Amino acid sequence: MEQWEVQTSLGPTEAKENPSSPIVNTSCENLECYMVLTWAEQKAIGSICFLAGPVTFLENALVLAVIAATASLRRRPSYLFIASLALADVFASCFFTTSFLDFHLFRRSDGPTAYLFKLGGVTMAFTSSVGSLLLTALDRYLCIQQASSYKVLLTRRRAALGLLVLWSATALVSFLPLVGWRCPTGLTPPCSRLFPYINRGYLAFWTSFALVLLALILCAYALILWKAHRHELTMTGLQGAAGTGQARMRMDIRLARTFGLILVILVGCWLPALSFMLADVSVLLTRAQRRAFAFCSTLCLVNSAVNPLLYALRCRELRVALLQLLRRLWDIGRCRKSTEASALGLPSNNNFTAITEDEVPGNRASVHLDSVSEMVHSQQPGGRKLEEMKE
Repeated sequence: MEQWEVQTSLGPTEAKENPSSPIVNTSCENLECYMVLTWAEQKAIGSICFLAGPVTFLENALVLAVIAATASLRRRPSYLFIASLALADVFASCFFTTSFLDFHLFRRSDGPTAYLFKLGGVTMAFTSSVGSLLLTALDRYLCIQQASSYKVLLTRRRAALGLLVLWSATALVSFLPLVGWRCPTGLTPPCSRLFPYINRGYLAFWTSFALVLLALILCAYALILWKAHRHELTMTGLQGAAGTGQARMRMDIRLARTFGLILVILVGCWLPALSFMLADVSVLLTRAQRRAFAFCSTLCLVNSAVNPLLYALRCRELRVALLQLLRRLWDIGRCRKSTEASALGLPSNNNFTAITEDEVPGNRASVHLDSVSEMVHSQQPGGRKLEEMKE
C-alpha cells in the first residue's frame, strides 16, 4: 500500500522547509501533507500569481469589453469564440489565483466540499479555455477549407450552440469530484498526491480529456498549414511569376511562424503540468516532484495571460474597435467636463465636435484584417478575401 512521506523528527514548519530531514511512512491525516512548498518557494510562487493574476484579468476583461461594445464584432462567430476564450481566462485568473494562494501561501485547510468546489471552478476555467482554443482552431480551419460556404456553415446561432455545449460539458466534467467521483479513502492512498480528495481514476480521465483537446488543436493547425501549402503550389503553377511566387512563399513562412509560436506556447505551458498529472496516476511522486508541479501549474495561468495577445489583439479589426471605444470614452469624459463647467457658469475650452465612425482614423472602410484566411486567399482570382478568421 502506497503511503505518504511525513516528517516527524522536526517540527511541522521545519520539516516542510527541510526536504532532507528524516522521514517515516505514515498515512496523511490532513491537508498539510499537500502543502509542500518551502518559505522561499512560497514567496516566489506568490510573486508569480500576484503579477500574472491581475494582468490576466485586465487583459481578458478588456477583450470582453471591446467585443461587447462593438455590434459588428458580436455578430461574428469568430469573435464569439474569442470572447469565450477571454471569459474562461477571466475565470482562471480569479479562481486559480485565489485558490492557489489560499492553499499554498496562506495554508488554508478546507473541508472536502469547499476544496472540491474551488478545484472544480479552477478546472472548469482551464478546460473551457482549452476548449475555446479548439473552437477557434476549428473556425480557422473551416474558413480555409470551406471558404465559399463558410458563412452558411458557421452561423452565429451554431457558434452560440457550440459554446453552450462546450461550457456545459466542461462544467459537468469539472465538478464530477464534487458530486461523487472522489477518493473513497479521503486523504490516504490511493488518492492523488497532487490534489486532496481526488480519485486517481478521475485524474487520469481529465488529463486524457485535456490531452485530446490539445491534440485536436495541433491537428487543426497542421491541416491549415497543409491547405495553405497546397494553395501556394496551385497559385504558383497558374501564374508562374517568380517574384510573386517568392512573395507567396514569404506569406507561407509567415503562417508557419505564427502557428509555430501559438503551438509552442500552448504546449510549453500545458504539457509540464499534464505530464505530472499522468505520472501521479501510475507512480508515487516524491516531495521534490510535487513542488515542481506547483510551479508548472502556474504556467497554465501564464498561458491565459498570453492568450489575449495571440488570439485577440493580433486582429486588426479588434484593435481598431478598441481605439474607437477609447476615443468614445475620451469624448464622453470631455463632454461631462464641459457640461459641469457650463453649469457652474465657467468658460469651457473643450471645443470639440462629435466624431462619427467614418471620421475616426482606421474606420471600417480602411480596415483590412490581418487574418490567416486573408493571407491564404488574397491571391485568388477576383481578389476574394475572407473576413471571418482572425490571426
